[in-house]
Amino acid sequence: MHLDAVLLARLQFAFTISFHIIFPAFTIGLSAFIATLLMRYSISGEERFRTLARFWTKIFAVSFAMGVVSGIVLSYQFGTNFSRFSVVVGNVIGPLIGYEVLAAFFLEATFLGVMLFGWNRVPSWLHTASAVIVAFGTLLSAFWILSANSWMQYPTGHEVRDGIAYPVDWLAIIFSPTFPLRFAHMVIAAFLTTAVVVLSVGARYLLAGRFPDHAYTMIRMGLGLMLILAPLQLFIGDQHGLVTEKYQPIKIAAIEGHWDAHEVAPLVLFAWPDGEHQRNDYELALPHLGALIITHEWEGIYPGLNDIPPSDRPPLASVFFAFRGMVAIGFYLIALALLGGLLWLRGSLFENRFFLRIASISWPLGFLAILCGWIVTESGRQPWLATGIIRTADGISPLPATQVLATLILFVVIYTAVFGMGIRLINKLINKGPQAPALAEEEGLPSRPISGSGAAVRAALPEASP
Repeated sequence: MHLDAVLLARLQFAFTISFHIIFPAFTIGLSAFIATLLMRYSISGEERFRTLARFWTKIFAVSFAMGVVSGIVLSYQFGTNFSRFSVVVGNVIGPLIGYEVLAAFFLEATFLGVMLFGWNRVPSWLHTASAVIVAFGTLLSAFWILSANSWMQYPTGHEVRDGIAYPVDWLAIIFSPTFPLRFAHMVIAAFLTTAVVVLSVGARYLLAGRFPDHAYTMIRMGLGLMLILAPLQLFIGDQHGLVTEKYQPIKIAAIEGHWDAHEVAPLVLFAWPDGEHQRNDYELALPHLGALIITHEWEGIYPGLNDIPPSDRPPLASVFFAFRGMVAIGFYLIALALLGGLLWLRGSLFENRFFLRIASISWPLGFLAILCGWIVTESGRQPWLATGIIRTADGISPLPATQVLATLILFVVIYTAVFGMGIRLINKLINKGPQAPALAEEEGLPSRPISGSGAAVRAALPEASP
């Protein structure tokens, strides 16, 4: 049996980044939600907002810890599995990732301690300000990571000398043409994912007849945000597609299953792209609509997969189907938000058990949409690591395939165990619900930010018997 070291290294990175991305995405939205709750408490003085903020802060602490752990692994993989990539583009990517640590992660870590352990210890305004700063820090972190990724998608502001990329214009590097809309698309996805989770938890409590006042607040806030962000994401996604067609036309061709640049592309609802015979099998398509969506012209044309050799095409099946999965989830969330909004207007939102049931089981969909989106983004860039600079096959470290396979198996086992326990812990915290703790529980808490996950563990455990 032949083992391909390149494929195994890609699978290992895909596996680890798939686990990683869902936690930072969740903490981006959740930190903003917590900050909003604390601001509402500061303005209104209503205790339910503070209780909810404390409840979600415990979940944030666990998610943040898992995001940190999984992120560290990714940084090591640049040196272990992709050392040639690091040599070729490290002069550009290294500083961008360094800025994320220095400007964002340090900011989050500094004020995270106050946010996690400042309850009844610091003035309310300082605690609220810390939550706002942590929320800003998560956005700043996303800014730098997506800037680095966007540069890899469409490199600008650099020059290549002796096969090595050197920065020339840092503003052009940071603000690659694909970056602004990619950043907006990802941040909205993070907020929308959190809104769905908050709505789902509120619906879960209401169905069970638990914490009704807190459930009403979560449903209103989650659904209200969905009503704004779900349709907005459709518009941002469309604009992002136009930019992608301009700068990465082959990615769009793979997304749409579009082969012939001289044909007015239909909207392919379903097909099986056949790269060997350069066609779509079992195609179900609507004439002209693909061209209208991509070019905003009824007779518009754009580059097709046949314009480049097969060796330069991205993997078609993963890009094609992941995009349709993301879009299907997006339309489902729009429909869910509109249904909830209609019931809200009629005054029957909290009594409609059909809506509450479907809302209560919809919590994973935002995460799945994010994963689908990143499969499209990263697979659609292949066969390049940094487009036009270094191919994936040329960026891999000279490691035996068996060694890469062994570490991949270890990652699967360890991640399944560790993150399985983390997700189970979050579920236990949700089952316990938003309960105001006794003041005595404040005593003896550690003062290290990462220890917030430990406090959350204690909160999820059953109370000791007298």
